[in-house]
This record gives sequence, C-alpha cells and structure tokens, in this order.
Amino acid sequence: MTNGQPYRAVGAVARGRVRPERLPSLTSAPMIGARAVNPAILRDEDIRGIVGQTLDATDAAALGAAFGTLVAERGGRTTVLGFDGRVTSRALAVAFARGMITAGMQVARVGLGPTPMLQFARIRLRADAAVMVTGSHDPAEYNGFKLSVRGRSLTQADIRQLGDVAARGAFASDDGLMLNRPMLDAYVNRLSEALKLEHPLAVAWDASNGAVGAVLTKLCTRLPGRHVLLNEMVDGTFPDHRPDPARPDALERLRKIVVAEECDIGVAFDGDGDRLGVVDGEGRILRIDQTLLLLARDVLQTHPGAAIIGDVGASQTFFDEIARLGGVPVMTRAGRGAIEVKVAETGALLAGEANGHVFFGDQDGQYDDALYAAVRLMNVVSRADCSLAALRDGLPQTFDIPELALPCANDRKNAVIDEIGARLTAAGAEITTIDGVRFKADEGWWLLRASRHRAALLARCEGTTEAGLVRMKQALRQELERSRVAAGVLEDISES
Repeated sequence: MTNGQPYRAVGAVARGRVRPERLPSLTSAPMIGARAVNPAILRDEDIRGIVGQTLDATDAAALGAAFGTLVAERGGRTTVLGFDGRVTSRALAVAFARGMITAGMQVARVGLGPTPMLQFARIRLRADAAVMVTGSHDPAEYNGFKLSVRGRSLTQADIRQLGDVAARGAFASDDGLMLNRPMLDAYVNRLSEALKLEHPLAVAWDASNGAVGAVLTKLCTRLPGRHVLLNEMVDGTFPDHRPDPARPDALERLRKIVVAEECDIGVAFDGDGDRLGVVDGEGRILRIDQTLLLLARDVLQTHPGAAIIGDVGASQTFFDEIARLGGVPVMTRAGRGAIEVKVAETGALLAGEANGHVFFGDQDGQYDDALYAAVRLMNVVSRADCSLAALRDGLPQTFDIPELALPCANDRKNAVIDEIGARLTAAGAEITTIDGVRFKADEGWWLLRASRHRAALLARCEGTTEAGLVRMKQALRQELERSRVAAGVLEDISES
C-alpha cells in the first residue's frame, strides 16, 4: 500500500481516467453497398491500415458485412465486438457492427477493453465469432480489425476472401441485432481470482495509454502489495511512448520507475493488451523466451511432460531447457495465428511468440492474454525464494542480437531464403525450415526469414559465447553475400 491507497499513478500522462462512451444504437441499419478496399490493409493475420488514407468507416461497414457473411456461411450467428482506446476505434466499431447486422449477425458489444477481454467474453457468451477494433502495437494513426471464428484467427486466405466479398457486394442479408454485454468487471474478477501470491509484491504497471488501463485501474484496487501505475489513462494518441513492449525504447520509463520505486517487477502492455513486456527489479528487460521459461517451470511442476511452444525466433536455450525440465519443446512459425494452430494441435499448456504474445492452455481458453500472463508471473515470483532478477540470472546465459531488418525486394526475399536453404542442405548443415532458415551449430544459431509486411529479410543470431556470436554473424553474413544481399548492418551490432 502507498499512502493508504492500493495503487498510485506516476507522471503527468498517468492522471485521469477514460469514461467509456456508449456506442449509438443500431436497431435499423441501412443496406451496405459493394466496396473495393485497399488491398494493402488485408494482411496475413488481420486487417490494418492508416485511418483516412487506406481505411475508413465505409471500408469498415463493407468488411463487417463480408465478415458477417463468412460467419453465416460457417454456420454461425453470434459475434462479440470490442474496441481499444484509439481515437478512431469507436467510429470504426459502429461501422463494422452495422455491416454485421445487415448480414444477420447478433452482435454483443462488450465495450472498451483489451483484446483478451474480448476473447474472455467470446467464451463466456459462447459466441461463434469475435471482432476486435484495434491498431494493436502500431502508432496512433493506424487501426483495423482482429477477427476470429470459433476461437481461431482468420487465415490469410480468409482475409483475402473478405476483400473479395466486399468488392462484389455479395453479402448475406438477414435481420440482425445489437446487444450490450459489458465484460470489464467479469474480466477483472477472472484476473484477480488467478492471483495466488505467497507474499505481497511491489509491481509497476505500464498500460502504455492503451486499453488495459481500463482494467488496471480496477484490478489494482483488489491486489495485495504495492502497485505503481504508469500511463493508465486510456489515450489513443499514446502521448508517452509507442504502445509496443517489444521495443526497448518503449520500456525505458518503466525501467527507471522500477528501480526508483524499488519494485520487484515491472510489466508493460501494447495498445490492446495481448503483448507483454517484463522488467526485473534491476531494471533489466527480459526476453519473452526468458519469461516463458520461468512460467514453464511452474506449469511443468503441476503438468509433467506438457508440450511448451516457442516460435522459430526463440533462444535455443529455451527449447533445451524445456526438454531438461521434462517438457516437450515444440517449435513453430512466428505469428499469433500459427501459434494458435499449434496449441490446438498439440494441446500445449504454454506458448509464446518473441514479440510478447503468451498463451496458456490451462486457462479457460486457448488465447493470448498478456494481463493473465503477468498475473501468473507474479505468482511465480512470489513463490520463489529469490527475486525476479535472481531468477533471470539463473537462466542459461547467451549472447545475441535483436531481430534486424535487412532490405530486400519483395520479389526476391523468398528466393533468397530458398537459395540459402538449398546450399546449407547440400552441405549437410543442421537447419530448420518451418519459417525461413534456422541454422544450428554447437556454438550458436542464426535465423533468416522473409518479412510478411515489408520488403525485408529478418535476421537473428545467438551464440553460447561472445566468440560464438561473432562466428554466427559471420556465417550468416557469408550466406547473405553469396545471395547478393547487403549485410553490413550485422557488423554494426554489439555482441552484448
């Protein structure tokens, strides 16, 4: 407790609260016409663009009608709808809902909150589909839609189909309706019930001015210990920093507050609350695979032999440690959708992606929830006989570089991956090709894969020693140069 209060806010941008507004009634929605949306917004796993340039309310209405049509074709009728705190989210939510209603959907709007709250609502209300209006971790001018049917994110083919249906105006037509189903209090209850501390903790929470702020201001009144809130006011302009905990610069203020306030742990979230960043008591950032390892130890104590999933960019020590702890390590492609599929295939009880998505298969659904993951990590720290910083130091230590983007033309990047993979296969090297090429040697590994959204190749290197990291970088550089890709940036990165 601090000054008799369960929590306190820090800093000018942390004062105040958002007052959720009701969306207008849509009891009679007009018909939606055909609309050719900008193909650039139809991405691999979601729909996202710059509002006013590549995405507007007319696009949203047509895409809502197309999505309602897809859900109806798959035998569904009920949809939950949520939205984040961006300036444009409410208007886009209204438009998308209007489209779904004209296609005959029964839409339950759960209000402003994080994407995990929407998925919680989907399970609680037994809805067929879910729509989250969010720009996720992108800057304020972006917005879009995360879409799922029966708990599975839409595939690239599904999303392209929505664009085609919208362009043709080939929408289902039926009577739909809108219902209010607020879920904030129920979701906060679910999180507070998951907290099982053996002793209170001092925690700094950075809501990044995102949708989790609406949750944290309620949650922290119920938690034992001392809680410091940063940027908990929902503000879609993100005045303090970009809402992306995978970016070290976005965690800089949290790091300083954790040290200054002598907190046990600091946690940060992206704009819609499905990505997690973690800072230990010394102000050091944990990689998500380090966080997953600490969570995995806890899971495997109660579920020996469970499958634990990491994406292709995770440290080799992650997979080795899961095996040593008696679990079954599973490597999968990067991407939220790919991990969803693998969790369903394997029944994994824990999974994570390098950018901060964390899935628990032993919760009330197989979806990623950064707030729930933070609560579970707090449980782990409270039960340990040492600090989070000491737990981190007890993990296998490696030397690595963060993921780098190397410019490469879109019509060339996949060919480069194929060329390098073929050469390494011919040489008898140990490689994995589930997502790009991951080369493994005794002293480290490197990964090269094609960016899904940019004209670039994405590269990562890790060594068991500093010298090993240097050799991994040299090996990758050699392969890139053989395929005529400039790789000078690899030499500009410190081995630390």
